[in-house]
Amino acid sequence: MDVKRRDFMKAVSCAGAVAALSEAGCQTAGTPARAGTSVMGLTAPPLDEVRVGFIGLGHRGPAAVRRLSRIPKTKVVALCDVYDARVARSVQDVMAAGHAQPACYYGSEHIFKKMCERKDVNLIYVCTPWEWHVPMALYAMQCGKHVVVEVPIAMTVADCWQLVDMAEKTRLHCMMLENCCYGEDELFALTLARNGLLGELVHGDCGYIHELRAGLLDNTYYKNYPLEYFRRHAGNSYPTHGLGPICQYMGINRGDRFERLVSMESAEFGLTDYIKQKFGPADPRGHTSYKSGDMNTTIVRTERGRTIMIQYGRYSPRPYSRINLIGGTKGTLCSYPLRVALAPAWHEWMSDKALAELQSKFQHPLWQKVGEIAKKNGGHGGMDYIMEYRLCHCLLNGLPLDHSVYDGVTWSSLVELTEQSVNQDGASVKIPDFTRGGWRTAQPLGLVEV
Repeated sequence: MDVKRRDFMKAVSCAGAVAALSEAGCQTAGTPARAGTSVMGLTAPPLDEVRVGFIGLGHRGPAAVRRLSRIPKTKVVALCDVYDARVARSVQDVMAAGHAQPACYYGSEHIFKKMCERKDVNLIYVCTPWEWHVPMALYAMQCGKHVVVEVPIAMTVADCWQLVDMAEKTRLHCMMLENCCYGEDELFALTLARNGLLGELVHGDCGYIHELRAGLLDNTYYKNYPLEYFRRHAGNSYPTHGLGPICQYMGINRGDRFERLVSMESAEFGLTDYIKQKFGPADPRGHTSYKSGDMNTTIVRTERGRTIMIQYGRYSPRPYSRINLIGGTKGTLCSYPLRVALAPAWHEWMSDKALAELQSKFQHPLWQKVGEIAKKNGGHGGMDYIMEYRLCHCLLNGLPLDHSVYDGVTWSSLVELTEQSVNQDGASVKIPDFTRGGWRTAQPLGLVEV
């Protein structure tokens, strides 16, 4: 009887341990213990006004300052950059929108901390070089601020976990600014998917194919950080523009999750060729070894058995494309140019007239309501403005953001994980479950509006 009792107690103990692990969402070995509580579907107290502090006024920052200065119940109250001339330029943009002169911070790489500590700032907007995204976001949350960060939100898996842990500990919003999720074609695709026109989603193709060699070599990036990164690293260092919308359609982290990936890439040809032609054969940059190749191709498989192809190329002379293909059991949508094929006519794309009628019928509510305003305020055809307008609407009304910290880090984790696979000759690499199991019960993003 004593032996049976010991066996029984051991079984109960094991069952309790398993239940505890399941509740904590520890799906795979190596998942860190949760530092706080899940922020899936996080709501925060409504803000009476969105008061923004901007860090980084080089490439993307100034345009974002102008857009945010024109969103209702939103004010840019502080600006920060290493260079005083950049701050002064954006001060004029804020005042031109009818707002008071914002506070100014400049002259040091760490001066952003002073801005984050201000009591009148409740949202920090980060537009800085990649290596600064995580330390700035972490400090902003430590100071009690919501934070939004340019893409990618992090460059390593370890940094992804730091952001998750801090967001869970502080229960503050930490969102990656993936503007392509708000493109007109992308939200049209989401509307078709949510209305069942594409059936069960099976596969997506996406990417970021953009000829950017001239911009990499004009010394406008702070300390030439992208070029230095490409010299040291292989893999897809910019995966999120095409990937974010596909994940939005499929409900990644909301009913499905990334399980593993394989990644391979070409050698580097285009960058050194461009340097030698543009600056002459003696230019030392044309004789540097760049680990980042001309084209990276990655395949992700999800827990539910779906697949996503992601391509990335910055050195190739070809038209811009994010590909944006989503296919299901009833139809397919593909952009660049926009095409749709629906059952039963799978074998051919819709006529221009039929596509226009479909677009009119299934235009996303955000584009219906603020599309024209968005186009006037600029930002990649209006999608930047719609992203920021929706962000401010959620903060002002205490609503969950469309994309959580789990989304930003999941998409960005491919930066390191694709490099691991490339360096292992295309070996399969597991992708962490940053939600710690929360994806199983989370609901896919609906047709949100304002």
